[in-house]
Amino acid sequence: MNISILFFCIIASLGVAFFSYNIWKIRYNINLGLALERKDQKRKRLKTMILVAFGQKKMFSRPIPAILHLCLYVAFVITQVELLEIFADGILNEHRLFKSSLGGFYTFTISFIEILSVLAFIATIAFLARRNLLKLPRLNMKEMIGWPTKDANLILIFELILLVCIFTMNGTDEVLFQRGASHFSEGTTGSFGFSVSSLIGPLLFDGFSTHALHIAERIGWWGHLFMVLGFLNYLPYSKHFHILLAFPNTYYSNLDKKGKFTNMDSVTSEVKLMMDPTADPYAAPDPNAPPPSRFGAKDVTDLTWKNLMDAYTCTECGRCTSSCPANITGKLLSPRKIMMDTRDRLVEIGENKRKNGKDFDDGKSLLGDYISEEELWACTSCNACVDECPVNIDPLSIIVDLRRFLVMEESKVPSELTGMLTNIENNGAPWQFSQNDRLNWANEE
Repeated sequence: MNISILFFCIIASLGVAFFSYNIWKIRYNINLGLALERKDQKRKRLKTMILVAFGQKKMFSRPIPAILHLCLYVAFVITQVELLEIFADGILNEHRLFKSSLGGFYTFTISFIEILSVLAFIATIAFLARRNLLKLPRLNMKEMIGWPTKDANLILIFELILLVCIFTMNGTDEVLFQRGASHFSEGTTGSFGFSVSSLIGPLLFDGFSTHALHIAERIGWWGHLFMVLGFLNYLPYSKHFHILLAFPNTYYSNLDKKGKFTNMDSVTSEVKLMMDPTADPYAAPDPNAPPPSRFGAKDVTDLTWKNLMDAYTCTECGRCTSSCPANITGKLLSPRKIMMDTRDRLVEIGENKRKNGKDFDDGKSLLGDYISEEELWACTSCNACVDECPVNIDPLSIIVDLRRFLVMEESKVPSELTGMLTNIENNGAPWQFSQNDRLNWANEE
């Protein structure tokens, strides 16, 4: 076997294997969540996924970043066509394997990819400037200090390197083809006719010797491969994992109206039992009944698998936080931080369970060690964060479940709410007067 083919197969296999292992870990972590049925209304779910994830519908509430992101998104999707050829060339030790069979369509496809790559290059520079020069407030909040900002910059730098590799590969090959030295058809002169590299290739690389061009072309080719495999294996550690999870996450969106809260089955069954006049209050409990579940959530394992998928899908764009009335008025709450904390805690628990057994308890929890009570009670339950999220993440459901635990398990309620809850219990309304006096205002002149 050719040494180049062997090296390619080893590198590609290792890259795919390591990526598969990381995907298994993430799947394991998400499955630590509670069961949740989300298999209904398949047609509506598919429509939601196409519009929100594929069509990026919600991004366009802010047109400028939406257009920039669209350039990157389309370039990312379409350039995978060229990646298929690189894999085919690597396995078969060929060069531009598809050109002879596809002819003009091949030239059109690569030209289209190059135009998209130029747009992606411009968008990448713009995103770097927005983060580091313009310093947009939502991209520079407290929870973004440290790794989150480095992660965002690093992925953009990866993108720039990948684009440089693409144009180095195509540009040098263009000059080699003009000299009759291209591996595609050695001894034959001409031009590939690609929209961008046919122009910048001679401009940038015409002064290189043929030997130097061959080296540069191989650097571009292998660099493209290494950057793709590196990017692939970096995704599971990055917020950019939403590139893959946005599709299932939007498919399994909550299709109920945003103002509808979920009921706990354990509480509902108890209330129904109390309201049933035929029920025997002294009946022994069912010995086969499952043990009572925790009221609300204290840790990530008390949340549903969809909550945990939300955490992995979070893009850290900050649209939720920038629209949160509590955050805008200076409160501690940041819906983005809620999702980031949930993901960090989930990663920690998953690693602990894999290393120390599924029953291992590190003595920590999401509530208290990651998210404070002050953050939770600052939430107004307005659903602005849910409405703004471009991938249909629901931070409010996590906040509500954490507050349920505080109220129902630990009897912790802010003093401002205690009086209101007492009035509701006694008077059926949040105001401190009897229900019999509720309509007295109508008698006033």
